[in-house]
This record gives sequence, structure tokens and C-alpha cells, in this order.
Amino acid sequence: MKHLLSMADLDRDQITEIMDTAVSMHEVQHREVKKLPTLRGRTIINFFFEDSTRTRSSFELAGKWMSADTINLTGKGTSVSKGESLRDTVRTIDAMGVDMMIIRHMASGAPAQIAQWTDCSIVNAGDGTHEHPSQALLDAYTMRQRLGDLAGKHIAIVGDLTHSRVLRSNLLCLRTLGARITLVAPPTLLPAGIGQWSDAEGFTPAYELDDVLPTVDAVMMLRVQRERMSGGFFPTAREYAVTYGLTTARLRRLPEHAVICHPGPMNRGLEISGDAADAAQSLVLDQVSAGVAVRMSILYHLLAGSGSDQ
Repeated sequence: MKHLLSMADLDRDQITEIMDTAVSMHEVQHREVKKLPTLRGRTIINFFFEDSTRTRSSFELAGKWMSADTINLTGKGTSVSKGESLRDTVRTIDAMGVDMMIIRHMASGAPAQIAQWTDCSIVNAGDGTHEHPSQALLDAYTMRQRLGDLAGKHIAIVGDLTHSRVLRSNLLCLRTLGARITLVAPPTLLPAGIGQWSDAEGFTPAYELDDVLPTVDAVMMLRVQRERMSGGFFPTAREYAVTYGLTTARLRRLPEHAVICHPGPMNRGLEISGDAADAAQSLVLDQVSAGVAVRMSILYHLLAGSGSDQ
């Protein structure tokens, strides 16, 4: 495995191997000295054309804790802002002899295109409304740590499905692991062609959150991406919160063992209440912690593992 561009690139065994390795990597976070020599001499570029806190910071920590040389770049601080094409910019960086570029871009498919232009490994850290594979891996890892094997588990993914790259990666990842998925959203925020898509991928679309919650093992609330919306997808924020938000009242509808996930950043009071975000069954901070371990595992398998092409 040289690149991580889509969850469709990974089978069940590969996903499980990445998560199993992440268990060992997670132990590093609890050490006094958080350092492994695994990627000493490797150079990793975090190239982010969109804002990010969790993803960029966790990839940077993952690289540094594995002794790689990591450099952060943004579109604003490179020749792209002077009019140079993306192709010329990434080929220039590749020519410097870097081992990996971690790419976040506003255009769907940009990391896959960059992989065709360069010789180094490429990791998709989120491209438009397409995919975010490392987020799906850390979400699955976090749920597995609490719930065990995800095969047969019922997971509801709720919220702004139309604009979510997290949804697409999670759907592929969780279905590959054998989970049963229900997608819940207002009709205006369900992706076009949801009927044919659900038939092909084997998930269930639903409109009534209250009917789904009592049956789930995990519920994942997705952020309402107002920056990607142009038009009225719902009347008011209050109406959305009342109808589709994980409110304090709805917490009581969840089974005792069920867990709450959110990939962040959270809009408290919109898709999730403060009580739900901070509840004992919330895994939100566990997801953040797992993000570093899972991304360490990804770097290991791409640059140092037995399946690496390096």
C-alpha cells in the first residue's frame, strides 16, 4: 500500500491491521517520552488548502512522535497563491525528495490526481465533499475500543449527509467491517439518489431520529456545514436542533451501552447539545486521542510496514 486515497482502497483485513497497530501506537501517548525511531530520516509534508485543527495537528504529532521530519504548508503560503498550478507546485515539492504528502483540498478528487503527478506517498486528509479516510478509520477504532467487534452493530449517522465527506468514508469503512448502518437526515440533506445508493451499499435511510435512537449501538452526529450551503436546507437552526439534534431529552432514548460520536468541530446547540457532547457515553475526546494513534499507524503502514512500496 503506497497511498491512502479512499476507504474503497482497503479491505477488511487491511482496516483491521491498521486498527490493531493503532492499539500499540496509542500506548505511546501515555509515555513520558513520546518518541519512536520508526520513521527517522523520512520527510512528510502536511499540505492543507483548507482550515483544520484536529486533522493537521494529529498528523503533525503522528509524524513527530515517529521521528519523521514534518513540514506544514498551506495554500496561502505557497506559489499556488501567486498563480502557479497545483500540478507544478506539488511536482516541485516532490522533486525535493519528500516521502509523503498529506493533502487536504477543497476540490473532490484532488489527492487522487496529485498521486498521479508525484512519486511520493499521498494521504487524503479530506477532499471537498468526497472522502476523509483517516477520520473513518479513527472513528471505527474508537467505537471498536468501546463496543468490541463492529460486525452486526447498528450505527446511526445523523445530520448534514449531503455535504459530508466523513459520511462517505465512514459508510465504506463500517460496512466493510460488517456494521449495520442507518442514515438519518431531513429530506433536503439526504444525498441525491439515496435510494439507489442505499440499495447498492446496503444501508437504510430514515427521517425520524426518535424512532432510530432506541435501537442503536452508536450514534454519530455530523456537523451542519453551513459554509458549504447556498440556500435554505432547513427553516431555522432552532427547528433543526429540535428535530434532528441530539438533545438532552434524546439522550434518554439511547440504550445504556450506546455511545455518541462526533468527528468535530461541533456546533453545540445545533446538531448536538452540550449535555450530549459531555455525557459519560460520549466518545468525542476519545476520537481526538485516537486520531493521533490511528494516523501513526497509517504512516507506519505506508512508509515502514511490510506493505510499503517505499
